[in-house]
Amino acid sequence: MAYQIDNAIVKKDKNGNLILIDPEGHFRDEDAFIAIKSDDLITIQLLVNAILSNDFKRWRELGVIPNSEPIKTLLPRLGYSKEDIAQLLKGF
Repeated sequence: MAYQIDNAIVKKDKNGNLILIDPEGHFRDEDAFIAIKSDDLITIQLLVNAILSNDFKRWRELGVIPNSEPIKTLLPRLGYSKEDIAQLLKGF
């Protein structure tokens, strides 16, 4: 079972005003939002799914991860191949 993070799009118009595009209505009653780049959101969703299906041994073996390292490097560091990541993406 894949875990899905509710999300919407925050877009700037030509005047610089932010517009919320939320066709599924996840945020209709919310007053505050956090914006995350699309590829980072996908990576976070994949990491959450990896955590849910992982035995945690690989996570302990990662050791200390520098703050400067992009979140996108975690899946390969955990031993996921491009094919594994493609399979995870098919769950969306």
